[in-house]
Amino acid sequence: MVHLRHSKLFYRSDVAAGAKPGTIAERPDANPTQIKLIRFNQDAIEMRDAAAGEDIRGLIDPDHVLWIDIRGLADIGRIRAISESFGLSPLAIADLLNVGQRPKYEDLDTMLLVLTRMVTMDEDRHLVWEQLSVIVGDGFVITFQETYDDCFGPIRDRLHKEGSQMRRSESDVLAVMLLDAIVDGYFPVIESFGEQLEGIETEVLGQPKQALLADIYRIKRELTLFRRAAWPMRDAISKTLALESGVFTDRSLPVLKDIRDHIVQVADVLESYRELSSSLVDVYLSSVSNRMNEVMRVLTIFSTIFIPLGFLAGVYGMNFDTAAPANLPELGFRYGYLMFWAVAVGLVLCLLGMFWRFGWLTSGERKSR
Repeated sequence: MVHLRHSKLFYRSDVAAGAKPGTIAERPDANPTQIKLIRFNQDAIEMRDAAAGEDIRGLIDPDHVLWIDIRGLADIGRIRAISESFGLSPLAIADLLNVGQRPKYEDLDTMLLVLTRMVTMDEDRHLVWEQLSVIVGDGFVITFQETYDDCFGPIRDRLHKEGSQMRRSESDVLAVMLLDAIVDGYFPVIESFGEQLEGIETEVLGQPKQALLADIYRIKRELTLFRRAAWPMRDAISKTLALESGVFTDRSLPVLKDIRDHIVQVADVLESYRELSSSLVDVYLSSVSNRMNEVMRVLTIFSTIFIPLGFLAGVYGMNFDTAAPANLPELGFRYGYLMFWAVAVGLVLCLLGMFWRFGWLTSGERKSR
């Protein structure tokens, strides 16, 4: 089984330029196709694998809701046949199979198509996303996803539970519950980004390391990827609510409005985190610059102290004829050596006192004279 890790800022299936609209690209890395059929009503539920060549469209009846769960997009022929049996156009089928589409909403007369992205994090806390498409019609829901892992486990558990409200729901309620699960899956990712940014902020304000800059840019890049999933999803949900469609009923519309509120919240937090990541870059560069200034200040102080000492030592260390003391004063003085050290120490103390008065020996602001 192949687990996809889409991390490019732009990802699209490799369809040749100039190809006929509706062309589907072959994907050697696609997961093998598995089709699960979940057929239920308030009294019973049936879950099984779809048989090869089975007429899935014929399983729809007014007394049941049919969920066609398609995982893995390798079997293009089989997926195309199922999609065509439900009346999908070649362009819509291409959108389902050529992953990397922008999340969107599309009204297909008697059906609605919602393309979205399911976003998670891997073990290294890197962003992982896959395209997930939901088609909802009268009495059925079809989902298309790239991998076998998803966030629909709680919904399946509720469907298997006797007496569950989900059993008495229509197809539109099931569809919005699936969309709600996708959006709810965004929040743990958002929280993970927040924890990472808080940790980086603490380190940047303390002892910034060069590796922090790479972490900041990685998070900023992944937030950009996340934004490309959340913002179009917000637009798609808003468009769905704005258009009067007979697919969603009074039972599903309140849930859809709640999903819109959640995705708007996600989009707002994403923008805040993107601004914070940009400001952390500036804070990092400022911190590094301040540390460099501190180093240069210390080196300057040492240089300033040792320049006059080096001058004195250089004068009295010159290789002139010193046989006669008059040629170099103080050479014949009995306490000349001690006097030299007294002058040197006094000079150092005077300089240190002056630096302290100016505030150069502390990290505070420079004091006035």
